[in-house]
Amino acid sequence: MTNVVEVKVGLHCNECIKKILKTIKKIEDIETYNVDTELNKVIVTGNVTTEQVIKALQKIRKNATPCHQPQSNS
Repeated sequence: MTNVVEVKVGLHCNECIKKILKTIKKIEDIETYNVDTELNKVIVTGNVTTEQVIKALQKIRKNATPCHQPQSNS
């Protein structure tokens, strides 16, 4: 099942972003991932849960919180 997971995380510099991307890539069953530097948000799609993404980011000492977005039916 494909989920879209969005989490807020501090994106302070290019090194932070590189570290986050490297960590996200290691999560099993992801299809795509993106970092929105303007909104300080990481978006991951695939067979993944919000908890999995947050746990992965916590391992590299990044404080991540879920983004609550209204679900669209499209």
